Amino acid sequence: MMGRETARGRDHGGLWQGGHAGVMRRKDKQVTNSSVIDGLFLAGRVCRIGMVDNGEPYVVPVNDGDADNTLYIHSAAVGRKIDIPKRDSRVCFEIESPVEIVTDLQSKRHGLDVIMRHHGKRDENMYDRKQLEAVVVLKVTIESVACKQLGEWE
Repeated sequence: MMGRETARGRDHGGLWQGGHAGVMRRKDKQVTNSSVIDGLFLAGRVCRIGMVDNGEPYVVPVNDGDADNTLYIHSAAVGRKIDIPKRDSRVCFEIESPVEIVTDLQSKRHGLDVIMRHHGKRDENMYDRKQLEAVVVLKVTIESVACKQLGEWE
């Protein structure tokens, strides 16, 4: 199981840069090697984000990509996934983290490119202005990571 949470400040190293993620009860299971954490997170996976909507939990699978300690999430311009962060910008994906709704077209293009690369598209992506204006990209800046090992690894 892997979790991420925001924190002030960072350690230097690996993609996720280690930062303090809180106290882990089972220190013997804690993974601190940034290469291992990078490999686990970047391996194919389903990402879900969770939010609280008027006191009720809301969890939804998303198309995402990550680069530079930031998670990018693709979304339609309307809907519950966009309405909730306008009221409360905290989301989680096994963590708690602030989310930003990307508004400028260049940053949207970058976020969409990161998502497309994560899902296997390596060549250039073409988006026209109308497409960029119609889509919403959410940006979650990852400031720290905690990872737990279950079982024996080689």
